[in-house]
Amino acid sequence: MGGQHPDGHWLMIDDRVIASAFIASTWSERRQGLLGRTSFAGALVLPRTGSVHTVGMRMPIDVLFCDRSGAVIAIDTLKPWRITRPRWGVSMAVEAEAGQFDRWGILVGDRITLA
Repeated sequence: MGGQHPDGHWLMIDDRVIASAFIASTWSERRQGLLGRTSFAGALVLPRTGSVHTVGMRMPIDVLFCDRSGAVIAIDTLKPWRITRPRWGVSMAVEAEAGQFDRWGILVGDRITLA
């Protein structure tokens, strides 16, 4: 993949680029999340997040939860107006449009990195 992604981040497994990634690091970025979108081409990374919701969202999403090492410990698909149960030992959640994790081949046990 040539060049730098506009947000400057890639979601990776091993040495393989999976998708462009946006890290929601400010309170307002985290609050906005994927609200109001009807599609999303990349991945939204939410550091220090053990649960997410889709209240007010217009599309279903995939959510994966990683531990400190980046290992995927759970994957959920949420329809609008749902919430995940809290996950302990999680250091980040990653959201994407529903079906993306299957297309990208992400499984529980994979190790996610950001570059």
